[in-house]
Amino acid sequence: MDPQSVFCHNLACPARGQRGKGNIGVHSLKERRYICHQCGRTFTASKGSTFYRLHSVRDTFVIVITLLAYGCPLQAIVAAFGLDERTVARWQKRAGTHCAQLHQHLVEQPRDLGQVQADELRVKQQGGIVWMAAAIAVSTRLWLGGVISSQRDSALIMDLVGIIKACALCRPLLVCVDGFSAYIGAVQSVFRTAIPSHRRGRPQLRPWPDICLGQVIKQYAHKHVVGVSRRIVQGTAAQVTALLQQTQGGGQINTAYIERLNATFRACMAALVRRGRALAQQTETLRHAMYLVGTVYNFCHCHKSLRLKIHLPHERYHWVGRTPAVAAGITDHCWTVEELLGWQPPIARWEPPKRRGRPSKATKALIARWCS
Repeated sequence: MDPQSVFCHNLACPARGQRGKGNIGVHSLKERRYICHQCGRTFTASKGSTFYRLHSVRDTFVIVITLLAYGCPLQAIVAAFGLDERTVARWQKRAGTHCAQLHQHLVEQPRDLGQVQADELRVKQQGGIVWMAAAIAVSTRLWLGGVISSQRDSALIMDLVGIIKACALCRPLLVCVDGFSAYIGAVQSVFRTAIPSHRRGRPQLRPWPDICLGQVIKQYAHKHVVGVSRRIVQGTAAQVTALLQQTQGGGQINTAYIERLNATFRACMAALVRRGRALAQQTETLRHAMYLVGTVYNFCHCHKSLRLKIHLPHERYHWVGRTPAVAAGITDHCWTVEELLGWQPPIARWEPPKRRGRPSKATKALIARWCS
């Protein structure tokens, strides 16, 4: 137990969410509990993670979540571990919610993406059809997020492009999509910045410079692809060529990387298989499974195309595997599923209460100590 690596979770504590301030001590080694000397509260080491108040064996929980993330059928898990289906579904919901928080804090941060590819998947649900849209950064193979909707319309694409904008810096960016016309209006509407004018009314929206949009349009005949056409909707040919050379080493406009990611999701989520009997029971269940698979793909799965060649003496070399999160600079090593489930989401730092009049000397000292 390392008191320097944890923080106080008490929302009323002035030292909440801060590590290494010297206010955390070990309360009980046997029960794995810490104590905050500032507020006097004690908390367990698993506070904030998926293991908090888990009334089951931790190793079994990690194994079951790992099997779910890599596409093991639910019936096989129930038969192998003697668990109830509702228990496995509850564990998947717990892990999916946790992975969504981790994705929001670590992945949805502005960074130079270079090229992004997006696509939609048709998902069979009990009582109807839903659509799942996802996006990937080509240079790092980082899954940027996904959106689920009952309709394949402009609202679905707007939400997906909004996720892409949340992950991107205002730098040259190429977005490669299929022939769905909703992408054109979504990219032009979302990639804009409000310019404050200090006047009444809506501020002026300035489009981001150097945003390129390329489409890959497939021609079908008798449910078979008979031709492919590529076009540049926004941007110049020189900008598109430079971004393609920077992110994928040349080539032409394509959606191959998002198609490979779709194959990964299809292999890990039975409801995405084209010709199968599995159905997604609820939209929330599908969302939890999507974030679980996507987060494990980002942080726990070493991508073969991202490995680095390290040269050794005597003309030897060694390949070092990297995950998409390592390639994007989010982490420095490949996480295990247990480390992923044990991650604790940060909380906002304490702010002094607003009161009328001058603050006392004790309040000033408290603010100077914990808000510096």
